[in-house]
Amino acid sequence: MSTLARSIASSSFRVQRAAKPHVAPFVGPAWYVAAAWLGVAVLAQATVVHYFAIRDVVPSLVLVVVIWYAVRADAGRAAIYGLVAGFCEDALSAQTGAAWTIATCLSALLASRLSRGFFADSIPLATTIIVIATLVRALIFWIVMALTGYPSGLGTLHFHQAMLQAAFNAAVIVVAMLVARRFETASR
Repeated sequence: MSTLARSIASSSFRVQRAAKPHVAPFVGPAWYVAAAWLGVAVLAQATVVHYFAIRDVVPSLVLVVVIWYAVRADAGRAAIYGLVAGFCEDALSAQTGAAWTIATCLSALLASRLSRGFFADSIPLATTIIVIATLVRALIFWIVMALTGYPSGLGTLHFHQAMLQAAFNAAVIVVAMLVARRFETASR
């Protein structure tokens, strides 16, 4: 015989809870605005940006737009947006498989998680997050490429390119946010 008291609560008894825990409201842009910015960034990345290369490195307008969206959206929406953006990059790239899709999706997820609790229009926050996201995205991209058989002997070169691209992306997001603020304040 057991010395433990028998439970008086039915195993089918459920505590009534609210349908959803407290969730911050979505403050990101409308889907068609985000899609339009992504389309412009993908088109510019594929056609124009390579003319502005310094040491064979260009800013990633696609990543800048993804991070701009990710700091304003919840993690799920940011990951989906990053997934779509990465898929667009992989569709336009030769022999990358799904490397950009995976790397951009995870970078968007990271950016969304890092930005929780901060103002989405904070320039220092966006700059810090874009630098971190650029480096993490490059790391994930090259890990995925190495797993698919790409030779990994050029690590130092890729690291230097990622550092330079992080600086370019930071400059692009700062300029974009300052221009956006100028137009927002002019319309008031």
